[in-house]
Amino acid sequence: MAVQLTRPTPLRTAAAIILGGVIGFIVFLLFALVIAAVNDLMGMSIPFTLRADENAWSAGLLILFIGLSIAGVYWKELTTPPTEPEEPAVNLPEDDTV
Repeated sequence: MAVQLTRPTPLRTAAAIILGGVIGFIVFLLFALVIAAVNDLMGMSIPFTLRADENAWSAGLLILFIGLSIAGVYWKELTTPPTEPEEPAVNLPEDDTV
């Protein structure tokens, strides 16, 4: 299946990168919340915390989620054609006073 790629504008690219970063961070927080709930419920000692500076797994997953989200949103931005506003047909009366 051939995917038509468009040339992105810098504004759309910046928006894709920012949106991908925000989505990746939110997905990381949701993943950490689920892991913490399972950890609490089952009484397990899963070594996963929100403190990415203390835990290498957390830092790695945060970088992975943000990177994959940025790549996904950027790919979607490349494969989605830009919207072009349709100009309404304007019927102007012809001026015969020349």
